[in-house]
Amino acid sequence: MARTPITPYAIFLFLFLFRPSSAQTELDALLKFKASITNNAVALSDWAPPLPPCTASTANWVGLLCENGAVAALYLQRLGLEGAIDVEALAQLPNLKVLSFTGNSFAGPLPNLALLPNVRAVSFSSNKMSGAIPANAFQGMTALAQLDLDDNVFSGEIPASLAGLPALQELMLQNNMFQGGLPPFGEGQLLNFSVANNDLSGEIPSGLSHLEASAFLGNKDLCGNPLLRCPHHPLRLSIGTIVMMLLVVAAAVVALVVVIVILCRRRAAPRQNQDEIAKAAVLVAHSTADPVSDPERGECAATASQPNVRMTFLREDRDVFDMTDLLKASAEILGSGLFGSTYKAALSERQIVVVKRYRHMGNVSRQDFQEHMRRLGRLNHANVVPLVAFYYRREEKLLVYDYIDKTSLAAVLHGNRSRPGRKVLDWPARLSITKGIARGLLYLHNDLPSLTAAHGHLKSSNVILDSEQTPLLTDYGLVPIVNQEHAEQHMISYKSPEYKHTGRITKKTDVWSLGILILEILTGRFPSDFLKPKKDAPDADAATWVESVARDEPDVFDTDMAAEAECEAEMVKLLRIGFACCKAEVEERPDIKEAVQQIEEVKERQTVSI
Repeated sequence: MARTPITPYAIFLFLFLFRPSSAQTELDALLKFKASITNNAVALSDWAPPLPPCTASTANWVGLLCENGAVAALYLQRLGLEGAIDVEALAQLPNLKVLSFTGNSFAGPLPNLALLPNVRAVSFSSNKMSGAIPANAFQGMTALAQLDLDDNVFSGEIPASLAGLPALQELMLQNNMFQGGLPPFGEGQLLNFSVANNDLSGEIPSGLSHLEASAFLGNKDLCGNPLLRCPHHPLRLSIGTIVMMLLVVAAAVVALVVVIVILCRRRAAPRQNQDEIAKAAVLVAHSTADPVSDPERGECAATASQPNVRMTFLREDRDVFDMTDLLKASAEILGSGLFGSTYKAALSERQIVVVKRYRHMGNVSRQDFQEHMRRLGRLNHANVVPLVAFYYRREEKLLVYDYIDKTSLAAVLHGNRSRPGRKVLDWPARLSITKGIARGLLYLHNDLPSLTAAHGHLKSSNVILDSEQTPLLTDYGLVPIVNQEHAEQHMISYKSPEYKHTGRITKKTDVWSLGILILEILTGRFPSDFLKPKKDAPDADAATWVESVARDEPDVFDTDMAAEAECEAEMVKLLRIGFACCKAEVEERPDIKEAVQQIEEVKERQTVSI
């Protein structure tokens, strides 16, 4: 179920007639709160005395919203904040009505929100908070209308005090580890609600029966309207009956195994077509038996008849399917790379997806993997391929993306140039593609602030061009979940000069990757010296490739661009931006925001003023 975001517009719906408060008291309270944030130096750098809050001089305080000269809301989202929030300091802001910490890195137990009885909206969505919440945690918060605690690691029972809040209309608790039953909420009280993907059990209270089933999915022991009817009369069997049933089941299993073995031997073939190989590979990914048999040698896996295995879906506007549906789909292999294989699966005429099978993510826990997938699943941008669903198995993972019916930027830039009818990118097309890539990368950095390298693997083969030549980024956000040793060997971020010299990547590592890609787009040259080093030059690096490009200037541009004379100055401008982005010294590079701004200023042709 979609959650109503806490936006500046929504904030003012919560606010009403504030009494003036002491500016000095509010300043002291905000500075005390700031001190409880361990990494406040950058994110809250403009929160500084001696000027009091809610004046013209402090209008630019990040995340601070005022009403009638008093602090009304703290809107501190996606700033990477950490620490133990000083709620006692916030309690000194009597007119505070909205508190939003969505998308930060706060860990540990939920703060004592009962100290803020006047607060109307609270969001701790997408943090790292954990532990049980006391049953009386929200007692006395009679003004609370919206509470979002989704995408954390909270456990224990859902606090009973929530059911006694008269103003509560929105409660989002999905994607946690809550256990036990649901509190008895009032009839029709909650308008927006979700407890999906927890470990809840028991019967859904009648006060929640008006909600959609999606609000309760992912809780295997939860029942009642709008889900399945609860079994009020459990079946009682004698010990003898149970033993007899077990014997019958065992005999059936033995017979089934014999049949499978016979069929496997009869149907063994030297080579299966691509569709069968793709399906077998997907089957391998969800099999629970190790080692798995080899489909290309005609060996059947005995687990093929196991019950359906559910995918975890991240988007509510997509048709849901499970592993059995994937096995039935018409499939073909799109490619096989250093991380695994990629398949195109046609589930129906209108639903085609790309399934990526990853083998080198075994060091990440199920909980951390799921948390990261949900973070990626919330991304939504015109230049980013959306992540639709995932499946977790320790040895292998499946990520499901929307299918883009086109090709990669690498294939267009470096494909067979003698092939008749091949696609040629002129200067306006390359500039447009570069701008789209830059916008997508900036979006990733803004929405994934906790990642050092928000993309981490930016290269031409990870940029898809659709039918309108719009670039879409893929294989983004994988650095935290790929095994370190594999990432160091194969991911683009770990080819950067800073990692080579210091063993660390930085926020500007993606900027370096963007610079390399800009040079590749303009020159048509594949940076093979460091992406695919030769045996006789294993230590070749990016600097060598960049220097080789610089030596050839101004004859460096790809002849396919065939640009007019008035375009050359702008082409050179973009080339200079590319060189600046991939400078060896991190401090000399622009940050991502500066780089994108410079790229946006490049025009197709130089304008001549009269």
